Amino acid sequence: MAVAWQDNGLRITLKAMDFFSDNTAAASPRVMAALAAANAGAASPYGKDEWTRRVEERFAAIFEREVAVFLVLTGTAANALALASIVKPWGAILTHEEAHVVEDECGAPEFFTNGAKLVDLPGTGAKLKPETVTKALSHLRAGDFHQVQAQALTITQATECGTIYTPAEVRALKEAVTPRGLKLHMDGARFANALVTLGCTPAEITWKAGVDVLSFGGTKNGALAAEAVIFFDPAEAQEMKWRRKRAGQTLSKGRVLGAQFEGLLADDHWLDLARHANARAKRLADSVAQSSEARLAWPCQANEVFLVLPPAVQERLKAAGIGYYDWSARSLPPEAPLKDGEVVGRFVMSFATKPEDVESLIAAIAD
Repeated sequence: MAVAWQDNGLRITLKAMDFFSDNTAAASPRVMAALAAANAGAASPYGKDEWTRRVEERFAAIFEREVAVFLVLTGTAANALALASIVKPWGAILTHEEAHVVEDECGAPEFFTNGAKLVDLPGTGAKLKPETVTKALSHLRAGDFHQVQAQALTITQATECGTIYTPAEVRALKEAVTPRGLKLHMDGARFANALVTLGCTPAEITWKAGVDVLSFGGTKNGALAAEAVIFFDPAEAQEMKWRRKRAGQTLSKGRVLGAQFEGLLADDHWLDLARHANARAKRLADSVAQSSEARLAWPCQANEVFLVLPPAVQERLKAAGIGYYDWSARSLPPEAPLKDGEVVGRFVMSFATKPEDVESLIAAIAD
């Protein structure tokens, strides 16, 4: 059965083989079971419940240190509130030009920071390099009251092009902004997918590499609607309880959020879900790498595969009823531009993606 919806002014029809987004997947059955169990009886409101308390303790264990945790409903809220907590209204936030905070959050970071400026920068594969950041900082003069003051750098893990930052790359970016005192925020909407590829610990890719605050994604990885803002120095989170309340993100029945994360984090379920999605993406990427019908736009490093599709393949996918996004080509390597008629297609796998659907996609590409 097809389902139609609107996005970016386009009417998109989801069919049986949908690779548009991991947002189209339902919640994990274990998350739903945790929600159902938490629904029995009474509980303290506004995040003072036992589920939220246990999740806060679980995050501290995952990241190997004391952290301040604030649960919210959406990734946009998580990013905007995290940035508002570390940036003044006259501040500047450095970010990639295709980052979610720039392209897909309807001005929420600017709104919740009361006017801070997003300074978007280029980078192949949606990744920033230290030299790009350093150059941008040279144009934002410290202490000049005529200019916004650079106060934060935000990076996305995994990026909008499905690439990932290594701990060394995160450290290098932190070192580039440390002389100016910028805080480092990580948008981790697909944090789990990046983590299982890296094979490191959550601590090693976050605070040990210099990250100050993390937006920890749950919704794209099996939750119903649950994200977390995690401060690695609780002293920097003093304003957050008011900011979250003012933004309408403090749920009276806070156990709804706590229970989702409890189901997601228990027994490393969140990592198992990410491994499934990544494995489906790798299967597609490996197949295309051996094919002459399409090519990889960027390396497949998480649960997204970006393919350069010639016109003939586009027609075959359309005929097969396979859904995917036409994606921006701005972050392609300069030496590998699109040819006439080619597009970049984004194919996203989730914990619910069926192996047989991936095989059908591979067959449609190969014909």
